[in-house]
Amino acid sequence: HKEPTNSHKEPTNSNKESTMPQEGIRKTRRFGRSYATLRENRWVLSKRRTLKQFICCKPPGDEDDDDEAVDDNADNLSYVGKAAYDALRIKHSWHHHALWNVTSGRVVGELHQTPTNGWNLIDDPVEGHSNWFPEKMGEIVSRTEFWCDVLSLTPPLGVFMEEMRKAVAIVVERSKSRMHPVIIRMMFANIVGAPVNCGKIVKKLTKDLPEDGNVHLWVGAWRQGVSWNHAKIIAVDGKYLHTGGHNMWEKDYLTNNPVYDLSFEMEGKVAHDAHLFANAQWAFVRQKKRTISGYVEDKIPDALPSFLPHRTTISNFPSKKAPTFPTQYSRRLVPKHTPLQGRVPVITMGRYGNLVFRKRASDDAFNALIGSAKKTINFAIQDLGPICIPQTKLTVPGYKWPTKYMNAIARALWTKAVNVNILLSNPHSIPGGLTALEANYGNGWTCVDVAAEIIKRVKKQFKKVDDADLRNIVSNNLKVSFIRNRAGNRWDDGGSLGMHAKHFIIDDICCYIGSQNLYECDLAEWGIVIDDQAQTQKIMDEYWNPMWRACYNPDDCNVQEVMDNLKVDRRGQNSYFASPEKRKEFRKAQQTQFGVLHEEEKDHYHKEKELDFHFDFTKNVHANFPTMQFSQWSKGADTRKSITTSTPNVSSEKKEVDTGKNVASSAPN
Repeated sequence: HKEPTNSHKEPTNSNKESTMPQEGIRKTRRFGRSYATLRENRWVLSKRRTLKQFICCKPPGDEDDDDEAVDDNADNLSYVGKAAYDALRIKHSWHHHALWNVTSGRVVGELHQTPTNGWNLIDDPVEGHSNWFPEKMGEIVSRTEFWCDVLSLTPPLGVFMEEMRKAVAIVVERSKSRMHPVIIRMMFANIVGAPVNCGKIVKKLTKDLPEDGNVHLWVGAWRQGVSWNHAKIIAVDGKYLHTGGHNMWEKDYLTNNPVYDLSFEMEGKVAHDAHLFANAQWAFVRQKKRTISGYVEDKIPDALPSFLPHRTTISNFPSKKAPTFPTQYSRRLVPKHTPLQGRVPVITMGRYGNLVFRKRASDDAFNALIGSAKKTINFAIQDLGPICIPQTKLTVPGYKWPTKYMNAIARALWTKAVNVNILLSNPHSIPGGLTALEANYGNGWTCVDVAAEIIKRVKKQFKKVDDADLRNIVSNNLKVSFIRNRAGNRWDDGGSLGMHAKHFIIDDICCYIGSQNLYECDLAEWGIVIDDQAQTQKIMDEYWNPMWRACYNPDDCNVQEVMDNLKVDRRGQNSYFASPEKRKEFRKAQQTQFGVLHEEEKDHYHKEKELDFHFDFTKNVHANFPTMQFSQWSKGADTRKSITTSTPNVSSEKKEVDTGKNVASSAPN
């Protein structure tokens, strides 16, 4: 803020009690609060939190957040959007404008759903059915003039890598006339047993590119415990945004037996929030690399297993010009864009996973959204239940059913007679000729299993419920079905149709599209809630309505079968009492969840020792979650401070991951 031109007088008697300096104070609204208020309260709030953490033995990032956030844009939200907003501002005010925000944006064109026209298919998709999709992703990246963030589970594969390389080449060519370098940051996941060779990815992206281009590119990857990035984001110049459920995998989406998935493109201020979400992950990588453990970690080849609770890798281009770590994004680094016509209110929301202690913003927002429903809730999701042992009804130890979400659904069913419609992936669907260890969509539960577990939550919360009432709910209000097209739920070769979308709609006025699954998996996620009835109806006309017409089959969820299965225990057994044979089944199921390769292919390292170690370490991760997290925090593994203050400027799925020796290193600090 510039100094005011008028002279300043000494404080009068009316404001002698205020210790706030008068020079430089303006009533500028910044982040929903006045700048003066922020300056006055920042020191007091930080000291109050520090004292509370000391007295209550709470680690940073787990504050009660009793200083509620206020967002001026929330006035235009519906009752559904306000429910999510209230949950976020009360419980997660500390992460406002970093992990969640109320903003606006314009949905561009139609939704990006693959395979193209998938619900009306009678035969298998023709060759090249969805090649437009990687081309579209590359075209969005190629628009970059100042800043680009790309986040995904793993690096691009096949055609996706080729389109990304073309996009980077276009940006490099255009950057030669620029004074300041163009920034490109790409963040991926160091999945247990399959770490990313960032140096090799950089070489692929910059193949045959001159180093005299004015572009600085970084590729990074991280893991903290069994948390890693799972968000799927392309954000460009604080203006263009692509997000949803798609990973950048050729065999899953572009070949035979493609998996069904959903993403979309937006323009406007909403893109800023995607850049800011990426900041936290880069701050974590920077923090870990500048410690003794990070220095030691860089000396360990990626071909060897790592038994550290975290694993971070980073590489840059050009190596002689770009700094080791990228700059943190801020709005002032990109031009201010003219407000767009046709923009709608949206809420961006996410979660950091294990990077913070216990706080999961989007989880609380999901519960609030479900609880706000008055008429209908429509889910298009991969699964609701956790990973289970194949051919059984036993949950893998350490995983459990998402009882908070299911409790909210059960309350909506019982107290408000809300109609709940759920579409799921067919169990163990494998696309593109891959193996079960490379891709597996659908954790193994049937529609009857899912419905029975939801009805159990009704009985658990409301004691005076008889079987007749429960039958009425299953018959009239709860509908669960597998996805299918006009030809059925099988491809020509017998493979089943898989679903990877993460999408739900509340009362036909508000919907979510993003990366977060409803089954429990503590990863870093991000998505968008569109809070506009007209736009939500357009999305339903394009996606939900034709999907529901093609998919719903009442035989998938027979009322009598649901009632007969209410006594089935699907919680699984404790691994400490399991036989060696059963432990092998646990391990195989978790390998399927992590997507660790075992085929001998070049450029891939198969870290079965690392997987064995972390499987044993995390086999009861959810049951012991508070203890494990507090132990990590007490040993200095917390990143709360780096996430919120280190900005100098102001699933569990896959796959063919490039691995090898990390080329970046940094001295201990």
